Amino acid sequence: MLTANTQTNTQRYAKCVEVSKRVRWDIDRDVMRDRSFDFSKKFLPDGLSKVGELEFLSGAEKRLLSQIQGRTYANIFGLVERFINAKVLEVSRDHWLGDQVALEALVRFSEEELKHQELFRRIERMIGAHMPAGYGCVPQPDEVASFVLGKSTWAVLALTCHIELFTQAHYRQSIDADPEVSELYKDVFLYHWREESQHAILDELEWKREDARLTPEQRDQAVDDLIALVAAVDGILQAQAKSDVLYFLTQCGRGFGKQEVERLHAGVLAAYRWQYIVSGVQEPRFQEILGSLITPAQGARIAHALEPIVASVGELRQAA
Repeated sequence: MLTANTQTNTQRYAKCVEVSKRVRWDIDRDVMRDRSFDFSKKFLPDGLSKVGELEFLSGAEKRLLSQIQGRTYANIFGLVERFINAKVLEVSRDHWLGDQVALEALVRFSEEELKHQELFRRIERMIGAHMPAGYGCVPQPDEVASFVLGKSTWAVLALTCHIELFTQAHYRQSIDADPEVSELYKDVFLYHWREESQHAILDELEWKREDARLTPEQRDQAVDDLIALVAAVDGILQAQAKSDVLYFLTQCGRGFGKQEVERLHAGVLAAYRWQYIVSGVQEPRFQEILGSLITPAQGARIAHALEPIVASVGELRQAA
């Protein structure tokens, strides 16, 4: 017998299918259109790169740093979509012999994530062909995915929902609004955003469905898993920020003082922490969903784990 909640969820899955059909796009026909990236412009807007808070950089240096960060931004998305797709395929199993509308929604989700991975691999090749050698994407997608998928489904879905909500916020609040961003780079994330909007709805539906199956003890362990995943993401960001700053220093054409180098390291790490952790946990929708699933004590544990990360983002503004 269908409950009212089940019927409502089926309607939400159906809406995601309808939107997926309506906004469907092709990498070459709709996004690339025989264009290349404009290196006279920024890739990431100041609202994400935070280069405006590094006042000792020239305009050209800020543009270069935004392009390096923009390259990493695309690569990290390609990285996380590896484990997101694997988890989506895994949870779709629960619908194989059940709600076929939900199954179609998740199959479309998976297909779109595979397309996004190809899009970001294409971006890396295109940008790499026009930037000097020496850049490196530190984390390996399969290694990261293996670690993430070793954690509880609840925690992985929480992290996924967090990522796909901040993706939308980044485009709406920063990328779309900045006229100094390369038009092709802006379009990449316009089309990405169009499909991620329904992915976030599916994340929420599957996260809540998984939550309903857990005992209080299992949920408590899942909260610990989520904290461990955030710590792992932060470790990736620290390593990539260090690599990107070293690449910037070799390419910008001049030397910097010790304090300026220290601020570059702190600034890029703070920008990455803002992009991939803090902006997501501060998203009202994410806070609402997470808050509805956990106890105040569990929320306090998560907040305590996030404290140094959030503080480092605030310290950059104070230093500027």
